[in-house]
Amino acid sequence: MARKSPARSTKTRRSSAKSRGQSSRRRFTRTKMVLWLNVIIIAVGAGWYFFQPAPRQAEVRLLVTNAFTAHKRVELLDVAWDIYQLYYSPDFVAAPPPFGDRTHLYAGVPQFTLGGENAGRFLANQGYLVGYSDELASPLWAAYRMQDVTPLPESGERPDRFEVDRRTIARVDSDAYTNTGYDRGHLAPNYAISTRYGESAQRETFLMSNVMPQKHGLNAGLWKTLELRAATSYPARFGEIWILCGPVIDPTLTRLPGRGNRRPVIPAECFMILIDESDNRVRTLAFLFPQEPAPNTDLSHYLTTIDEIERRTDLDFLAALPDDAEAELESRPASRVW
Repeated sequence: MARKSPARSTKTRRSSAKSRGQSSRRRFTRTKMVLWLNVIIIAVGAGWYFFQPAPRQAEVRLLVTNAFTAHKRVELLDVAWDIYQLYYSPDFVAAPPPFGDRTHLYAGVPQFTLGGENAGRFLANQGYLVGYSDELASPLWAAYRMQDVTPLPESGERPDRFEVDRRTIARVDSDAYTNTGYDRGHLAPNYAISTRYGESAQRETFLMSNVMPQKHGLNAGLWKTLELRAATSYPARFGEIWILCGPVIDPTLTRLPGRGNRRPVIPAECFMILIDESDNRVRTLAFLFPQEPAPNTDLSHYLTTIDEIERRTDLDFLAALPDDAEAELESRPASRVW
């Protein structure tokens, strides 16, 4: 038996070498396919670009430049798809630019009527806005805008604690979340605000008025993925976008476990709406996330309509748009995730 061991060892080495060779060939084939796909995209895009007017050529140059800029998370396939979306997609709806300040909000402040009356207060910060309910000890919505910046700055050092927002009556503190099984989930995110508005604005994202209870799997999973796209890829591809996000309040008004009246209500779901404007046209992405998304699902699984989010939250969005444009935008989901 001992004399047969070297033979078996030689056979095993040959098998391993063959397996490595096959794996290398597959990687080479995939790399070659990706290379040729990029060559085809560039060739077709260059031919199309040559016949476009100057303003459109400028938009395309920005897209291509950002595809080769570090940290912006733009692929050449994104550029090809975005060119189609910008000029030929049915997802865009014609709409004149809405009146009002668009620093953080697009098409007006969300109107909330929870409880049959105006149950919230308006909180303005350097990098974002919040509609807050003292009765629920919870934000109802947050709004912020992400614009393309080159180079994209590094985020400041993350603050080590959340602070009470003394503009609120509820005065929720960070300890209200301790040992509850819920994260302190940002609405306006730390990274996004830090890279656009600086350290002082970043600290304001750690006010407790900007926090809602989220299960960790959502907070560190799909929610974080979408926040990061909104802070890097989307502004690089579209110039600027507006974001609205917040909780879908549980009808039972279930609060975080603990004592006292300053315990935030636990959301049944969380929503995020993204708004992109181009040449007097508007398109939107709308998502509804459960607290515990199903395993192995992606963002497209949670696409919804703004109408559905309004129904579940008693909020009215985009009210400054013409009624026909607002109705069309809000009644249909996007055809795909950007």
